[in-house]
Amino acid sequence: MITEYLRPLEQPIDTDRNLFSILEERAARTPEQSLIEYKEPDTGEWRSFTAVEFRDKVVALAKGLIARGVMPGDAVSVISKTRWEWTALDMAIMSIGALTVPVYETNSPAQVSMIFNDSHVRMAFAENDMQRDKVESVRAQCPDLGDVYVIDFGALDTLEEYGRGVTDAEFRERERSVHGDDLATIVYTSGSTGTPKGVELSHGNFIFITYSGIRSMPAIAMPEYARLWLFLPLAHVFARYMQFFCFAGNVTLGLSGNLKTILADFAAFKPTFILAVPRIFEKIYNAASQKAGAGFKGRVFAGATATARAWSKAQQSGEPIPFLLNLKHAVYARLVYKSILGVFGGHVEYAVSGGAPLDKSIAHFFNGIGLPLLEGYGMTETCAPATVNPTAGYRIGTIGLPMQGTAVGIADDGELCIKSPAVCVGYHNHPEITREQIRDGWLHTGDLGSLSDDGFVTVTGRKKDLIITAGGKNVSPGELEASVMTSPVVNQCVVVGDRKPFVAAIVALDLAETNTWLEAQGAKPCADLAEAARNPIVYAEVERAVNQADELVSRAESIRKFEIVPDDFTEENGLVTASMKARREAITKRYRDLIDNVIYAGKK
Repeated sequence: MITEYLRPLEQPIDTDRNLFSILEERAARTPEQSLIEYKEPDTGEWRSFTAVEFRDKVVALAKGLIARGVMPGDAVSVISKTRWEWTALDMAIMSIGALTVPVYETNSPAQVSMIFNDSHVRMAFAENDMQRDKVESVRAQCPDLGDVYVIDFGALDTLEEYGRGVTDAEFRERERSVHGDDLATIVYTSGSTGTPKGVELSHGNFIFITYSGIRSMPAIAMPEYARLWLFLPLAHVFARYMQFFCFAGNVTLGLSGNLKTILADFAAFKPTFILAVPRIFEKIYNAASQKAGAGFKGRVFAGATATARAWSKAQQSGEPIPFLLNLKHAVYARLVYKSILGVFGGHVEYAVSGGAPLDKSIAHFFNGIGLPLLEGYGMTETCAPATVNPTAGYRIGTIGLPMQGTAVGIADDGELCIKSPAVCVGYHNHPEITREQIRDGWLHTGDLGSLSDDGFVTVTGRKKDLIITAGGKNVSPGELEASVMTSPVVNQCVVVGDRKPFVAAIVALDLAETNTWLEAQGAKPCADLAEAARNPIVYAEVERAVNQADELVSRAESIRKFEIVPDDFTEENGLVTASMKARREAITKRYRDLIDNVIYAGKK
């Protein structure tokens, strides 16, 4: 390593424990505190589990798994949106030494078959009829698969009934035999560059990063009133980690997979912190802008936005904030900022952003209105978080400090590397990839980065995404793409230009957001994406976003041309991952003719 930084542990962490011990400790510490809250999908009625009630539910389900013959090391899959049953099954499976294998509900039958066979899944829990049918359609290809239960049809009640004949002593014998070095799960990466690989994560991996997390961020984890509304898919390791983080702290965890009701859920649940990808914050900012419109309210919002960003930049500089700026900021706080923060329920103090680059203008806006977006960084291979900005002294534009007990290094080629007890055991059935990616204890992330003297980390690009133009200019596309995607009409932006004379971009639209924006401008909505791609008003808005992005980079790195494509980028058509990251290779392959014969050859 050219340079490295280790953030020391304030107290040692015993990693020779299992994940059930976190829940058991919480039940002993705060037995009657509300631990899990959720809304009944049919009635909309709010329900909850205390810490003791949820612990007991997990034990009852674990007994059912034992009764059905699930043994240590057996793989059990869950295919469902985020809901309390997911969390209960996850804890029950791992408590008896079996492995949870998450599958996104959007995965195709072929992907389900690949994952089931690679990890030898022997039991599966499907959310509904559609997911069960998907599993059954590949059953003939999955020789290890046995029972398949449907959550919506009483799977958990069935499992509990099976477990009535299993004693507490039998459960305890199984649970106590699970130690830190035992595998807890195999998580299949979203695979933005190819076929997903199974990442093996142990109980000790998660135990370490869970307790490191609450010590690194006590202001979020430990207040008695802490509440998190979790809506990201639990198949993703980041959301899954947050379960354990909440249990180990004092957080009440709200669970829902319904993004359509997210604003109403925020208002009802009133979280104190939220966890989201940058796109969520971009949509909320755009919605606020469109609601303000173009008249007097629009001018007020524009002034409030400019003041919020100026105030944030002044705050980040460390210098005293000018009196007049503070005064304007206080006025807008009452007139504008309070209502925007009300979207989150009115009690949010912090937000953690991860999963993709966060545009600085969005970060400064939210920081300026009173909601710091604490950007962090992690991978499936690190059980999610490896770095995060602190609640005090956070630095916009960085991914923060390493978690306690984690070291970050910069290799001689600029690659960001991580060493931590949370680094995965390896890649399932791929020892050659394990040897390549984890060397001398250092996980090679594939990202390029820099490191300040006091340990703050900045991601500067991705090794495989690095574009080298025909003129020899190295371009990291992430910052440009993130900036263009702050436009209310843009769904995805993919920068191209490797071995080409200049940098260009492929842009995909969000039809619903585009039509909302058009109507706010007093224009007619579009019938479909093809019409929207041809709309001159939409083109002008994308051009504005591209020009704004170009201000962040040099002329040689700027986007000279862009093309709006009349297509939706989805996981189903293979253009984005389950976590909504663009698959650069798939997109450039699909639009190869457009890139070569329109953008760079000038043919129309």
